[in-house]
Amino acid sequence: MARIHAHRKGKSHSTRPIQVNAQWINLSKDEIVNIIVSMARDGLKPSEIGLRLKDEYGIPSTKHVIGMSITEVLDKHGIKALPEDLSNLLDRAVRLQKHLSVHRSDSNNIRSLELIEAKIHRLAKYYKREGKIPQDWKYKAVIASIE
Repeated sequence: MARIHAHRKGKSHSTRPIQVNAQWINLSKDEIVNIIVSMARDGLKPSEIGLRLKDEYGIPSTKHVIGMSITEVLDKHGIKALPEDLSNLLDRAVRLQKHLSVHRSDSNNIRSLELIEAKIHRLAKYYKREGKIPQDWKYKAVIASIE
């Protein structure tokens, strides 16, 4: 698969081995779910929750231990947030906008902001179609105000 805005090919990744029975986990499924929900209420993103579960509690994959992914657990408990890839792109766009407000003639980063905003619009269209974000959610493009 090729990259979206680059002239190079993607990088293939290996799959991690499945740990069907993790005997070292002393927590029950309900305790793990409660830990996930409390971490999410503290403001952690799903990837950060997964890292903390792996590092602090020794849980390699919540999907194999409790049968649900972290985002499924959060949806089941009514904790809604933007999808993480979309929120990461929004953070990158905000950082670039701050940079460009100081350095107005940085044409390379103006182009980068255009590409990031194109990715945001593409992802938003997909998530609206899938029902993961509201239909009236809109990203206001800033690139027009910069030029």
